[in-house]
Amino acid sequence: MMIDVRSGGDAVLAVYHRLTKTGVDNPRLDARLLVAHVLEITPTQLFSYPETRLNAGQVEQLSSLVERRSQREPMARILGSREFWSLNFKVNESTLVPRPDSETLIEAVLARIEDRNAPLSILDLGTGSGCLLLALLSELKAATGLGVDMSEHALKTASGNAKTLGFADRARFQRSNWFENIDKKEMPFDIIISNPPYIPDDEITRLEPDVSKYDPYMALSGGSDGLDSYRKLIPKMSDSLTLDGVIAIEVGVNQALDVAGFGEAGALALEEICKDIAGLDRVLVFRLKPKLKLTKKTVGIYVIPD
Repeated sequence: MMIDVRSGGDAVLAVYHRLTKTGVDNPRLDARLLVAHVLEITPTQLFSYPETRLNAGQVEQLSSLVERRSQREPMARILGSREFWSLNFKVNESTLVPRPDSETLIEAVLARIEDRNAPLSILDLGTGSGCLLLALLSELKAATGLGVDMSEHALKTASGNAKTLGFADRARFQRSNWFENIDKKEMPFDIIISNPPYIPDDEITRLEPDVSKYDPYMALSGGSDGLDSYRKLIPKMSDSLTLDGVIAIEVGVNQALDVAGFGEAGALALEEICKDIAGLDRVLVFRLKPKLKLTKKTVGIYVIPD
């Protein structure tokens, strides 16, 4: 449906009413963002100059964008980008939209880095847009990172984000099914991070349409119980981590204890379960378990922890 407006202020009001009827969240904010996007000005400029005129082409473009939002397509996909950790990331149909919840992972890692100027190495498993890896590189000035993903399109997006944000010389992206194609010469890593698929397959269609209709299925599907990726990842993480390294991995609702058990059953020790902004268990932090040494003494052999 074509929106009949002339000024930016009129357009915001018309879009607001249209989006309100379709039940989207934050219709007023979305309206302001869509109109500002079409006019190629900031929302602040639109607020200050509501009399700014739209030409016929802009009205047609706005009508198309409003129709997409009415179908519950996420704003980040319509606008083509999303802010994460105060950085702007391009997104597309092959990547998840970065969420504020995932900033919990960045905070958890940074809290454990004593020297942010150290030449640390980072591995990001299932990098998507590259938001986790690049956010860490923005804080760890001498660090380098490798992001892997199965989607070539996602890798291209992540590489583009690295270039735009100025991290192309410290970030590399490679197609790999988790650890499969990573050269063993690059191991071990000081930091391993991941936001793997964790939605149980039969729950995907019941998610909000913003997610179920528009997020890539491969980035959501966690198998019958949502834990398939963790079963594959966690046993191999311990073999790829430096002795003093840290692992931070995102989990879904009510999955923290199961995933913690996967780590504790092997060579990993759970250090903390970090809560997100909603108070939900969101990120698990692991370290390597202290190794045991065999020490011969006159009375026998004793096992003494480091």
